[in-house]
Amino acid sequence: MSFELVVARSAGFCYGVKRAVKLAEETAQSGRPCVMLGSIIHNKNVTDKLAREGLHTVERPEDVPEGSAVIIRSHGESRAVHESLRERGAEILDATCPNVIRIHKLVGQAEAKGRRPVIIGTPDHPEVVAIAGWCSDPLVFSGVEALTRWLEEDPAHRTLPLSFVSQTTSRKKIWEDCVEKAKKECTNAEFFDTICDATSTRQEEARSLAAKCGMMVVIGDQRSSNTKQLAELCRQVCPEVQLIEQAGDLDLSRLPKAGIVGITAGASTPAWIIKEVIDKMSEENMEIEKSFAELLEESIKTLNTGDKVTGTVVAITPTEIQVELGIKYPGYIPLSELSDDPTVKPEDVVKVGDEIESYVMLVSDRDCLVKLSKKRLDMVRGWEEIEAARESEEPVEGFVTEDNKGGVVVSVKGIRVFVPASQTGLPRETPMSELLKKKVRLVITEVNRARRRVVGSISRIQRAERAAAAEKVWAEIEDGKHYTGVVKSLTSYGAFVDIGGVDGMVHISELSWSRIKHPSEVVKVGDTVDVYVISADKEKKKISLGMKDHSQEPWNVFTSTYQIGDTANVRIVKLMTFGAFAEIVPGVDGLIHISQIADHRIEKPGDVLAEGDKVDVKITDIDTENKKVSLSIRALLEGEAQGEESEEE
Repeated sequence: MSFELVVARSAGFCYGVKRAVKLAEETAQSGRPCVMLGSIIHNKNVTDKLAREGLHTVERPEDVPEGSAVIIRSHGESRAVHESLRERGAEILDATCPNVIRIHKLVGQAEAKGRRPVIIGTPDHPEVVAIAGWCSDPLVFSGVEALTRWLEEDPAHRTLPLSFVSQTTSRKKIWEDCVEKAKKECTNAEFFDTICDATSTRQEEARSLAAKCGMMVVIGDQRSSNTKQLAELCRQVCPEVQLIEQAGDLDLSRLPKAGIVGITAGASTPAWIIKEVIDKMSEENMEIEKSFAELLEESIKTLNTGDKVTGTVVAITPTEIQVELGIKYPGYIPLSELSDDPTVKPEDVVKVGDEIESYVMLVSDRDCLVKLSKKRLDMVRGWEEIEAARESEEPVEGFVTEDNKGGVVVSVKGIRVFVPASQTGLPRETPMSELLKKKVRLVITEVNRARRRVVGSISRIQRAERAAAAEKVWAEIEDGKHYTGVVKSLTSYGAFVDIGGVDGMVHISELSWSRIKHPSEVVKVGDTVDVYVISADKEKKKISLGMKDHSQEPWNVFTSTYQIGDTANVRIVKLMTFGAFAEIVPGVDGLIHISQIADHRIEKPGDVLAEGDKVDVKITDIDTENKKVSLSIRALLEGEAQGEESEEE
């Protein structure tokens, strides 16, 4: 007997299954009380192994022991199951495949928009049952025949708003037939191809391999949908197909005496079962060219720590990017290794289907994974860019990641750049932590690659930018021009405002029409204000600014609002020996003579009034020519007394 054995590159665990099994194994090893809700994957050998390690399976949420954590299987569970577990106070360890979670969100969002979800898949498959549990009224069709029957039941079905999704392990042909039918018949349908890329790749590879073989051996659990799909595809092009669960199920008498024997395995088949099958076949075929271990080594032999690789993004989760590298092992980029920007979201950097270049951090035979880093590859390139920036003195951008008394550390292209406190651009008393997690621009002032030391300056950029802005301001400034500025400092006589690289002063008298004692009554440091140029001395580099709105000239506002005989509520702003001045409107004061403050004799205004008091007065005279106003409290008091006497009579 002499045949060549060829193992499909994508045979065995997919990323989602590998992730779920790893979670279960780690939980079992921790010894914490925990159960699995349903078979974590469709493979009895795996679940039996986990049971021997102390991780048992329950079928209903009610069966979860009190105080026990519970693992949600890779196929997922319905919203109702999640709610039931939370109500029972169970800790949920969710091993649902990220691709399946995406489908849960899609059907929920579709229903929220008033659309009816349509699921293409095996109706009683756990994954399909779970998907259906994330919406209230889904339709489930096993294939185009079932879809056709439903469309023909009622013409109104064709006009319904439908949202189509697929079971992740469905055959591509089944999905494409349903889509083609729906596009022809339905007037308001949308489609989301949710078949897992790993499933499509495995199916295409298995079919292609089977077409070249005299026999195909498909390894996987009989309950596994994707394993059965693989077997069906292989039977279409290969005369002899064996579907087995483990090495003991292999019928050696059916092996060909010569030719090619192909091996593939479903997504729920662990590597150790595949190896057992290959070892058993090797005993019958002494001329077999490659053992499973050799094939495995060959599939990753081009990858070493430090290599640069290019792959395709196949999935994005909140914690990592999954990358197809074209080898047996999948790759993943942890979110922490995606970018040196701590605020970045994965979807802002890459999208599913994008090619991405990364750096190999770890090739793990035990976990069957390749850990990648885009950030570290960016760092390698970053050194080149940093050195070029030092030579050209071109500004660079980065995020402040650390602070200390000596300064801050800025991450630029993944490179740590130290900025001394004197070069941060912060005022002397301001803590360095003010810059943490902020994006800054700086120039590189020193690079020592051998010592991995880089120094930069933020203030040099600020000074250069301020000088350029100031030059522009002085070139364009003119009396009356308006600017939006920022209050930089306050003095007893006014406020200094930065109008874009140049400071101008707003005198206290120009801050407000109201009488104020200090600028802080109107503005504070850091305020954004609108100002206009009163005068600009380009030789002495002095600018006088104003803030008062001259369209609201106080005397015009007063005369358009009040006339002699009117009553006004005023604020006492100053006490004198002969009376009190009161603000009627901002910028217009009136005098209440001491004889008009009360209806009886008083020694001084302070006996009755205090600065800041608000009182009602009668306007007794308006001197338009001299812009003076006479007010009286006494007139109002006497008027009230006369009114009371009339009522008594």
